[in-house]
Amino acid sequence: MDTTKDAAPTHHVRDWVSQAVVASFLAGGIAGAVSRTVVSPLERLKILLQVQSGGKSEYKLGIWKALQKIWREEGMKGMLAGNGTNCIRIVPYSAVQFGRRLLCGALAGITSVTVTYPLDIVRTRLSIQSASFERLGVKDVSQKLPGMWQVMTGMYKNEGGILALYRGIIPTVAGVAPYVGLNFMIYESVRTYFTPDGQTNPSNVGKLMAGAISGGVAQTCTYPLDVLRRRFQINTMNGMGFQYKSIGHALQTIFAQEGFRGLYKGIAPNLLKVAPSMASSWLSFEMTRDFFVSLNPKNDEDEL
Repeated sequence: MDTTKDAAPTHHVRDWVSQAVVASFLAGGIAGAVSRTVVSPLERLKILLQVQSGGKSEYKLGIWKALQKIWREEGMKGMLAGNGTNCIRIVPYSAVQFGRRLLCGALAGITSVTVTYPLDIVRTRLSIQSASFERLGVKDVSQKLPGMWQVMTGMYKNEGGILALYRGIIPTVAGVAPYVGLNFMIYESVRTYFTPDGQTNPSNVGKLMAGAISGGVAQTCTYPLDVLRRRFQINTMNGMGFQYKSIGHALQTIFAQEGFRGLYKGIAPNLLKVAPSMASSWLSFEMTRDFFVSLNPKNDEDEL
């Protein structure tokens, strides 16, 4: 029996996925899904704090108590609210982002944000709709809430068509280039400090540390733009009370009502999630990419 023909399709697949660009693309998508799922509870808490206006205290309990509140009121579904939509959004986002470096990464990030933004705004709405904000009324945990598609179509029909699904895109895009650029630049710089002499790559622990540091610095520098993004995403959501007319008006209102600290609401759970998120993202990216590259059929020939 001729096994050459049988092996040919597998050979071509291995040759294709082992290409540097393809391996980075696939590994980036997997890394994005892994990292977002790991930190989903902290990501949701961050969003709830970001959209909670001054004087309200439903989730100002400290990180641990706030997470306990979510668990007590909504269970595991509350911890992971919106995570499915976030994973659907982040896989192509991270795949494109990790397939490039520095300037190309920033441009790729802007492109991927624009393409996947409707899923991001829906993810924010899903995170909020079951929360126990006083203005949203008391929530019945047994009540069936709208899913991803229902929220998206509802926004489209009732809040201004396609533009409603892109509300908040300007501060989002404004934050992508510096965030992606800083993240890649700092990671590539820091990882050298964790690389032992005579070796080209750091250990897995070194990669985790470099990812945590790069993510923390990049997130802190661009965080106010993330707060603006969330506020605009719910600007027309019933019960939340935000009616910003522009970015300038939003900044003026936040400063007047909440002070400078208002631009950093939710930064504590965000920084706590950044370390495991970026660490697991970079580590899973490099490990997955190296695995795909190792599938190159030429490696089999070298071993013979």
